Amino acid sequence: MRSPPANSDSVSQLSISPQSNFFSSGLRQKVDQLMNILWAGGVNNPMDSIEQISYLLFLRLLTEKDEALAALGGKKYDRIFSGKWSRYAWGNFVTLTGDNLFNAIRDAIESFHELPGLTGTGKLLFSRATLKIYDRPTLRAVVQGVHEMDLAAHEGHDFKGDMYEYLLSKLSMSGTNGQFRSPRHIITMIVALVNPQPGQRICDPACGTAGFLIAAFVYILLQNTKLADRRRGQSDGSMLKPAQWKFLEEQAFTGFDNDANMVKIAILNLYLHQLERADLQHFNPLNTGFGGVYPGVLFDIIFANPPFSGKVQEESILADLNYKLDTRATELLFLKWIIDHLTKDGRAGVIVPNGVLFGSTNAATALRELLLTECDLQAVISLPSGVFKPYAGVATAALIFQKGKPTQSVWFYDITADGFSLDDKRTPIEANDIPDVLAKWPSREEGPNSYRVPIERIKENEWSLAAGRYKPVTTEAVAHDAPADILGDVLKLEKEIVRRGDALLTHIGSKK
Repeated sequence: MRSPPANSDSVSQLSISPQSNFFSSGLRQKVDQLMNILWAGGVNNPMDSIEQISYLLFLRLLTEKDEALAALGGKKYDRIFSGKWSRYAWGNFVTLTGDNLFNAIRDAIESFHELPGLTGTGKLLFSRATLKIYDRPTLRAVVQGVHEMDLAAHEGHDFKGDMYEYLLSKLSMSGTNGQFRSPRHIITMIVALVNPQPGQRICDPACGTAGFLIAAFVYILLQNTKLADRRRGQSDGSMLKPAQWKFLEEQAFTGFDNDANMVKIAILNLYLHQLERADLQHFNPLNTGFGGVYPGVLFDIIFANPPFSGKVQEESILADLNYKLDTRATELLFLKWIIDHLTKDGRAGVIVPNGVLFGSTNAATALRELLLTECDLQAVISLPSGVFKPYAGVATAALIFQKGKPTQSVWFYDITADGFSLDDKRTPIEANDIPDVLAKWPSREEGPNSYRVPIERIKENEWSLAAGRYKPVTTEAVAHDAPADILGDVLKLEKEIVRRGDALLTHIGSKK
């Protein structure tokens, strides 16, 4: 079963709210102000700053949600902030200063994983949490800054998710700690190509800040929003049925990551995008099975930008995962994991380093053969080498495939520009091939940057997916003069040179 083609009208609007509205909301300036306050106050690692802001945001938002539900439910609603927990309601912190504020915030953050009524993901957010803002005036300034943020919806637009995404963009400042964020426009493109649908189970086994999961949620909402509303910049998912909404909120999304800090950031990101009940877990899927059974749970859709160039300790790798592969390379193991965990007809969009496409090791060759014979590899989208700057300049590609039938032909597209400069600054530019990718995708149209290659040619080349090996060579006929004419011109030039030389010598002799 093949998924229907992506709706190009909704693809072009893959953001919950227009960016210009977010920038005019004042939240961007508030985020910048908070980061500057923390930097000046001694919290110099952007990851720590984002973590600390995340805790405070969650405390405020959970308090506001608790108050709103209490107003609607009256006495029947069981308040979260009641009894001994009432002292952790956000309003209590706003009036405190000095040590009183520090001790109250620290107690709240360190105790919140025990809070009754908190979801499993909420408890995970505060697992082993600690306060790292030690300077008391800095802490008070940050609390006041979070308190003053206007987080209410305006004209149908909720900017909380946009605000947090902007905050996460500050991770580009922390390249030394190895935290990579997939570019959001690249994620958006891959999600559109894979085309997730309501009722499908969606997973990212290396989810980072949950960008793929949120983009898939936004995409589904857009696909199920009335066209007139989409054109006004709305994406309310109003065409979804109640059962579909319930599935989206409670069962559709699963994410894993082995970095505890990234898991916490992903949790709040999901929370701010209405996905507080998403299943997010802190572990490495390469060495942790589902209930001890491999492959265990299967997914209809898998998105991933897994770690590149890492090596896993051999004794830690799941034996069934590495069967007949015999590798420690994370990029190969994750791709094998993804193939194994797709349902029949399941679809995937995965970013891989170019070494996966043409690596000559036995493991790389065997994995490509497995991918091409057990799955329909529909596209190899080559990405510009600067797409991950300022983190790294590694060359990568996006693989789009569907499990359950062998590949007949592969559509290659070479993206040379993605709308941003390919230096460390990544400033917006006009050149952008992504709209052309999406336009050509439904029919796999061939053009200057795109071409189709039959599986027979790929098999003949030891399953290599190196795009340059198959790219058509174009030649242009150039009109040249006849050799006799060219020789005549050369002789004329030679005679003229000799004539001018003789004239120069005669002139010099007459001066003596």
